[in-house]
Amino acid sequence: MSLLFQSVQFGSLQLKNKIVIAPMCQYSATEQGEITYWHEQQWANYALSGAGLCIVEATAVQPEGRISYADLGLWNDQQASQIKTLLQKVKSISPMPFAIQLAHAGRKASTDKPWGGKGQFAPDHSLGWQTVSASDIPFQAHEHPPKSLSVDEIQQVIQDFAASAKRAVEAGFELIELHAAHGYLLHQFMSPLSNHRQDQYGGSFENRIRLTLEVFEAIKAAVPEDFPIGVRISATDWMDGVESWDVESSVELSKELEKLGAVYIHVSSAGLHVDQKIDVHPNYQVPFAEAIKKDVNIPVIAVGLITDAQQAEGILEYKQADAIAIARVLLYDPSWPWHAAVTLDEKIAISPQYLRSAPHGLNQLFESF
Repeated sequence: MSLLFQSVQFGSLQLKNKIVIAPMCQYSATEQGEITYWHEQQWANYALSGAGLCIVEATAVQPEGRISYADLGLWNDQQASQIKTLLQKVKSISPMPFAIQLAHAGRKASTDKPWGGKGQFAPDHSLGWQTVSASDIPFQAHEHPPKSLSVDEIQQVIQDFAASAKRAVEAGFELIELHAAHGYLLHQFMSPLSNHRQDQYGGSFENRIRLTLEVFEAIKAAVPEDFPIGVRISATDWMDGVESWDVESSVELSKELEKLGAVYIHVSSAGLHVDQKIDVHPNYQVPFAEAIKKDVNIPVIAVGLITDAQQAEGILEYKQADAIAIARVLLYDPSWPWHAAVTLDEKIAISPQYLRSAPHGLNQLFESF
C-alpha cells in the first residue's frame, strides 16, 4: 500500500489519506467578510476531490486582520452562521473533514486583490485601513507604516483569535489551523526583522514567540477538549547575512507548540521581507519539514511545489514529512487525488455519481464514499 493513501492522525481527527488541501485565499468575500457563491462552488470542488482534509483559506479574526477588503472573516456571528449553512451543504455530498485557518495579516493587510495590481491601500482609501504590527516598520518602504500594537491591543488580538475559534467549532469545522506564517502578524512578532519591541513581546527569542504561544493557548482554552489545532509556520525568512527567523528558530518553536498540544506543524516559508531570496524548485521547502520532523513527535506537513504523486510518495517514503499539502495544483486539477491514486495503484473513495468516470480497466481503484 502506498504511504500517501494510508491514514494519518491529527490528534483526535483521523484522515483517510495523507493528502491535505492547503489554505488558498480566494479574495472573493464581500466587503463585510462574508462568503459568496464563489465559496459554495469552491468548497464543493474541494469536498469532491478525494483528499483527506481541506483547510479553507486564511480567515481574519478582526476586520483589520484581512489581507484585502475581499477576504473571509470570522469575527462575528453572522459570518459564522453563513459558513455553518455552507458546511452543512458541503457535508451532504462528501464525508471529507473541513478545517479553517485563522489569521491576522498585520502590516500586510489593507491590500487590493492580487489581480487588481494596486498594492496596499492607504488608511484614507475607501477600501483601506490602518494596519498594525509588532513595530511601526512597513513591509515595503513606500507603504503607510503600521501602528505598533500596545500590550492591551495585543490582548484583544488574542481574545479575538479565541472568539473566532469558538465560532469555527460551532460552524462545524473539525480542525483549526493557526496561521503563523508568510509574514503575517504572528510571523511579524517572531522575526527580529519586523519586531523591534523592547517589552515582553520583543527582543529575545522567548519574547518574540510569546504571542504565537499565547494565541495557541487561548484557542485551546476556547474549544472543546481534544479538539485538534495545528499550526502553519514559515520555517525561514530566506534572508542571509542578517539576524532573521530561521530553521533553528522554527525547530524550537515547534517543540514549544508540541508541548502545548499542537497536533501538527505545517511547514511553509518566507513572506516576511521584500528582500527575501528564495531558491524555488520542486520540494524546495521539504528539507525544512524534515528538519522539524527530527525534533518533534507530532505529524509534520510538507508543502510547496509538490505536484506529482510519485514525488509526494517519495517525501513520505524518505520520512521527510508525515503528510503532503497541495494547493495550486489542485486548482488546476480538482481531481488530482484521483489521478494520484491511479498512478500509485491505490483505491480512492469518490462520489458515487462519478464512479462511471473511471478509465477503462481502472474501475477497481474507485469506490463510493
